Amino acid sequence: MVIFSVYVVNKAGGLIYQYDNYVPRAEAEKTFSYPLDLVLKHHDEKVVVSFGQRDGIRGNKFCCRSPVGHAVLSINGVDVIGKNTAEGKDILEYLKESSNYPVSIRFGRARLSSNEKLMLASMFHSLFAIGSQLSPEVGSSGIEMLETDVFKLHCFQTLTGIKFIVLADPRQSGIDALLRKIYEIYSDFALKNPFYSLEMPIRCELFDQNLKSALEIAEKAGNFGAGS
Repeated sequence: MVIFSVYVVNKAGGLIYQYDNYVPRAEAEKTFSYPLDLVLKHHDEKVVVSFGQRDGIRGNKFCCRSPVGHAVLSINGVDVIGKNTAEGKDILEYLKESSNYPVSIRFGRARLSSNEKLMLASMFHSLFAIGSQLSPEVGSSGIEMLETDVFKLHCFQTLTGIKFIVLADPRQSGIDALLRKIYEIYSDFALKNPFYSLEMPIRCELFDQNLKSALEIAEKAGNFGAGS
């Protein structure tokens, strides 16, 4: 089983912690001759396919200003760093030079940028509030789970308004217990840290270590029990 990501959102809707627990999967790789017959462009901190869908390479449609499609993950077997090659050269400039061909490019769904994560956390906070207000009953818990064909989003909100969000494989069980374990880790290693300020980004090594350990246990077991 797989747990993809963890988000912690404060009561104002600000993203105060995020951890990706997966490596972007390569979905297409192709060797190109000059000139490149795809149209690539910069978007935020990555290079995405703007036009030229072919051979399993998907062009990008934009949803809420975020691209939904393929980005460049590596060139000639070496992972890119944002919109630059491993040597620090702009990818688009590199691909304009005929001397760099033939070139092998690997494409896949890139990680979200920091700006995209901040925006999506704020949007989910608003959806959570709407879900609570639409409830015909008083005291609604808000959104606890959203499901797609490839993942489930699970949310646990504390009494103080902090939201713990886990994105996991739809078959992963025991997420409710994992969410409460993450809350326990937050209480022990963030709130009790004298250098941590409430509502601010969490930057604590012990929090990171214990969170990663909890995720590993949950994935190996497939079910995070109360005794874990």
